[in-house]
Amino acid sequence: MLSNTKYKKLTEALIFLLIFFLVFIPLGNAMGLKNMLNTIMQTSYRLLIDTCFFLMAICVISGALGKLLVEFGVVDMLEKLLRPLMKPIFNLPGVAALGAVMTFLSDNPAIIALAKDKSFARYFKKYQLVSLTNFGTAFGMGLIVIAFMAGLGFGGGALVGLLGAVCGCIISTRLMQHFTLKSFPEYDSPVEIDELMTEDQIKLEEVKRESNFIRALNSILDGGKTGVDLGFAIIPGVLIISTAVMIMTFGPNVETGVYTGAAYEGVKILPFLASKISIVFEWLFGFTQAELVAFPITALGAVGAALGLMPEFISQGFIDNNAVAVCTAIGMCWSGFLSTHTAMLDSLGYRHLISKAILAHTIGGLSAGIIAHFAWVIIAM
Repeated sequence: MLSNTKYKKLTEALIFLLIFFLVFIPLGNAMGLKNMLNTIMQTSYRLLIDTCFFLMAICVISGALGKLLVEFGVVDMLEKLLRPLMKPIFNLPGVAALGAVMTFLSDNPAIIALAKDKSFARYFKKYQLVSLTNFGTAFGMGLIVIAFMAGLGFGGGALVGLLGAVCGCIISTRLMQHFTLKSFPEYDSPVEIDELMTEDQIKLEEVKRESNFIRALNSILDGGKTGVDLGFAIIPGVLIISTAVMIMTFGPNVETGVYTGAAYEGVKILPFLASKISIVFEWLFGFTQAELVAFPITALGAVGAALGLMPEFISQGFIDNNAVAVCTAIGMCWSGFLSTHTAMLDSLGYRHLISKAILAHTIGGLSAGIIAHFAWVIIAM
């Protein structure tokens, strides 16, 4: 007879194969095996070139800027000025506001470039440091999303969406902290000094400082180097998860209506499933068209790709200010978190908390959309 361990492994293997074939057989049947494999490779390649290297550039620039702000005392100033606001709302040190600003101007991984900085991280307890992945992600690409929506002529809806995203950020960040402390009460403690630098080392670094020019130059180079390391760290998550989401969200070639094996093609499995419970989305988000569900589903993998859906939605007459408010809130709050959360927590050394972060942020993003919808309803009344 099989032992319990061998039986468990055999069961896991069979379940995995069942799920694997249930996903890929329908895809291969609809697209053709050759086209499906080509699409997977082409989509991964385009994500690497167009997305991963773009994110790496963001990490390098934000890492350099963050190091400069730390070196010249801006971080300390923010900590003192914003502490009364950040602590009661997000349960984070005031210095975390810097991360919100940088991710709003760039993208999610910018927060990790700061979190990895020793002088920045020493303000946080462990559970707070971990929750930065949720906090920063909720503001990721915020400026781009709002500017894009406003450029389409829906500025009012975009601003209401920003309000919803902030509320979703509060919910996601607080939930992540709650989940972490519930499972790991020992994380309610400052990050160990030996993980960062001792007070003597900090003083020694201050003694070694030279001219302002040298300090700035060293900060830029050190911060940029950290950004390169983080840029490489996020590549696996972006390529694997985003490719999986996209191939189950998009349809065949837009121009020809047939599968060609090009990047970003797929089978609309996720929108189909969402359409079966469209009444839920209509009540929660005010969506009158099931196709609009494609936006939040796509935003799970990449909010930039989700924004690309908007012109077609407008041409079909699906979009109004309520839809823009909801899409802005969810797009900002989620901003492709499925493709970055894993790599971000892994780079911080807290891979075992990935499931908690994803659950908290899923709830936060949905809450952001619901709040944006009802806020717009109140405004419209």
